[in-house]
Amino acid sequence: MLLCLARSLASLGHESVIGVFRNSHCPHTEIAEAAKLVSLKVEIISCDGKVDRSAVDAIRHSLRIHSIDLVHTHGYKANFYGYLAARGEGVPLVATYHLDWPDRGLALRLYHLLDRLVVRRFGRIAAVSEAVARSLRRSGVPSARITTIDNGIDLSPFAQARPTLRNEMPQRPKMLIGLVGRLTPQKGCEYFLRAARRVLIDFPEALFVLVGEGPDRMKLEALAQELNIRDRVIFAGHREDMPGVYSSLDVLVLPSINEGLPMTLIEAMAAARPVVATPVGAVPKLVIPERTGLWVNLRDPENLAAAIGRLISDLDLRRRLGADGQAWVMRRFSAEAMARKYAEIYQDTAAEYRRDSLSHATAVPQKAQPAGERSRL
Repeated sequence: MLLCLARSLASLGHESVIGVFRNSHCPHTEIAEAAKLVSLKVEIISCDGKVDRSAVDAIRHSLRIHSIDLVHTHGYKANFYGYLAARGEGVPLVATYHLDWPDRGLALRLYHLLDRLVVRRFGRIAAVSEAVARSLRRSGVPSARITTIDNGIDLSPFAQARPTLRNEMPQRPKMLIGLVGRLTPQKGCEYFLRAARRVLIDFPEALFVLVGEGPDRMKLEALAQELNIRDRVIFAGHREDMPGVYSSLDVLVLPSINEGLPMTLIEAMAAARPVVATPVGAVPKLVIPERTGLWVNLRDPENLAAAIGRLISDLDLRRRLGADGQAWVMRRFSAEAMARKYAEIYQDTAAEYRRDSLSHATAVPQKAQPAGERSRL
């Protein structure tokens, strides 16, 4: 989402610099490499420990050398360091919340509290779903500062992709049912496997695939073994060829317990795949029952199995849901539509910040940037 946003903003006259944290013990700088591949500017910010003053200094240095007009953060760590760096630099802040905060464990609750205290000082907060927006309001973030903006992506690579994953299989499956996402409890992977066992009773030639990595992989592999379906389940791991993965699937399943606006569903629908999902977070914006996909109950393998079986046995339904779902996301969830909405809140945030600065100034006020002038983010 971040890379699509930065690239689409360029067509609207804005220049972006992608700041990526790097921890020496766990670098996770993949997004920086991906940004470089599409010719985006990147700054790597070394950040070790819970509070690293040098990371604040590095961000502040980047703001100065790139003449940054606005900082847009994603996640509590970026919110915290971005706020400390931008404070006193005359740079307004915007944050995006992709998920509601999990309410588990003392440490997470403390991070949650600190994050909400910090983000109240931001000019605007974007939520990717109304559920996330409600959570922000409940935690004290003023409603006037919250805007709901649907995630968007570059949909063109998904529309005409070759089925790369299916082509790698020695025996082409008659029906390939997939779950794409991080292997965590949030994604409902356990219910996907339990549903698979039920589906295989009536459709023994079906094949199930989980695409992605995560901390629950070993547990899920053990569950597949326990359910006696290990020979009909593929753990494909991390893949770089996602358009080809979606093109390989006959049905995409996302039985999540909690979501914002899942990119997996947008991508699968852009590839004209029929989808089955739980109506959590902003999923109902994407999946309109019987029109662009099917809904199933949370934590209900039997209901999920019935929906999958219905799609396996009805080719016309698969084709109709796939075509209508593709048309829906092409209209509503493109990167261009998302970028236009973000550009609007950038302009509003910057204008409001300038007004506040002028009203509180004790020195010569800065010259206001004319609306529509090229900005750096």
